[in-house]
Amino acid sequence: MKGDELADRLLNFAVRIIEVSTKLPRNPVGRHIAGQIVEAGTSVGAHYEEARGAESRADFVHKLGVALKECRETRYWLKVIQRAKLLSGEFPAGLLVEADSLCGILGQSILTTKGRGK
Repeated sequence: MKGDELADRLLNFAVRIIEVSTKLPRNPVGRHIAGQIVEAGTSVGAHYEEARGAESRADFVHKLGVALKECRETRYWLKVIQRAKLLSGEFPAGLLVEADSLCGILGQSILTTKGRGK
């Protein structure tokens, strides 16, 4: 996958996360989870963009690692939302699938980059 394509997927992912956050209940739990998922879900793409401008291979791997951590956190909050049935409508299962896919892509990119350094 090309860098621009992944960047676009991450941008779309962030927008979808924002949309989900607006559908969460307006109670203390809903507000807490909304804040957490928006913070993590919108930062994945931002960290990826930072990685694209990395100053070295090590810097690239580090920044991709941060993006992966944020992606994994977002996936966690999506699972909490799903299991706790916090959305009044149907849970967007495709969003959880996309989170899994993006985590996999980022993780593989880290492994590939580390392998090239040997």
